[in-house]
This record gives sequence, structure tokens and C-alpha cells, in this order.
Amino acid sequence: MRLAAISDIHGNLWALEAVLADIARRGADVIVNLGDILSGPLLPGETADRLMALALPTIAGNHERQVLTQAPERMGASDLYAHQQLTPRQRAWLAGLPPTLRLNQDVQMVHGTPGSDLVYWLETVTAEQGMRPATPAEVVARCAGAQAPLVLCGHTHVPRAVQLDDGRLIVNPGSVGLQAYDDAMPYPHLVENGTPHARYALLEQGVLGWQVELVAVPYDWRAAAALAARNGRPDWEIALRTGRMG
Repeated sequence: MRLAAISDIHGNLWALEAVLADIARRGADVIVNLGDILSGPLLPGETADRLMALALPTIAGNHERQVLTQAPERMGASDLYAHQQLTPRQRAWLAGLPPTLRLNQDVQMVHGTPGSDLVYWLETVTAEQGMRPATPAEVVARCAGAQAPLVLCGHTHVPRAVQLDDGRLIVNPGSVGLQAYDDAMPYPHLVENGTPHARYALLEQGVLGWQVELVAVPYDWRAAAALAARNGRPDWEIALRTGRMG
């Protein structure tokens, strides 16, 4: 089985198209989508239409939940922009997405951890260090509900693969659409992948287990950054151009 995992598109249709083209060139039996699909100042409606037509196995991330359930006056700027752009048909599609999905006996899909769409699984945030890779003990402590040999997660935008002592493999493919952001919860921290390339993971199941390739794909990030600037988001403009926060 050859599987491509995408996550955290955030309405970046340019990056999504580049990733889909790369997957088509390399070949995959199935593409799965791990959520945080539309939130951001780019092309939420157009991205929704593209993905609805593909009908990929897809789960909801925290931003889908927030766009659908929070009052507009309580939304962050990225969620509010998506909320204002979406049609009733696109909202209905989002509302039908499950929070987790068991693709088959070997593959499980979650957004953050099996129990939460907000908790970082393979990273830890502290007041002293900001964000750092999680220790093996921290990863295991967040594993409740991880039942498949391969568990795919997203949320942090950081490509990473961690194998547990019992053989279970946890893979975050990174973000298709946004390579840097800042957050205040649970403590202020930065996420920076260091380049603007779109990210995804290509996984192949063999007799010895899963082979994982974390892929970085060039795309027209200048066009995406220019749209973010026109929509009043200089933070996104910098992140899209550089993979860093300014």
C-alpha cells in the first residue's frame, strides 16, 4: 500500500495543487487529509471546492470545528475570513467530516492526538523553551486511543515521524499551506519550518513495516503571499514567503 498524507492546507490552493501534482507524479493508492483545511486569508472557498470534488478520506481539524461552531465575534482573523467566504454547501461538507477516522486496520487518522484536536502530539511547548520536540515519554503519554500500527496526525505543521517501542509509528506530514505561525497557547511560541515549500508525507507499506518520506514541494508562494498582503495579513505574507515569522 502506498499512501500520501496531507494536512493543514489552510486555504492555500497554490500549495495544494503543487502537492497533488507531485503525488500524481510519484503515485499513491490513496491520499488522506488530516484537517485544518480552509482557515486563513487565502482561497478557502476555492480550496473547499477542489477537495470536495476529490472526495478524499478527510477528517476535521480544530479550525473546522471553530469555523462551524464559534460566534463570529469570538473568531480569530483566519477563521473569520473563512467563515465569511464559505457557501452553505461548503459548510455542509465541513460539518460532515469526522474528527478521527480509521482508514483500515493498519492506518488511523487524527488531527492533534487521538483525544484532542488541540494538543500537540510530537512537540511540547513550555514557558522556558517555547516549542521543542516531545520526549519519548511525552509522546507515549498522549497515545491513548492510538490503536493502529500507523497513526497520522497534523496540527503543528512540523514534519516528523516517531516510532514507539511497541512498533507503532506516528507521522506528522507537516503543513501543505503554511510553514510558520505563532501561538499563545499554552505558552507563547513560534513554529518555523525555515522554507516556504509545501509539505506532505509519502508512505509505503512493506514486509518490514512502513517506509516514510517527508516531502517538500516548491510552488508559487509569492502569489499566495501577495494575496495575504492584499487581505491585510502581513504576518501570513512573511510566513508564506520565508517559512519564518518576521
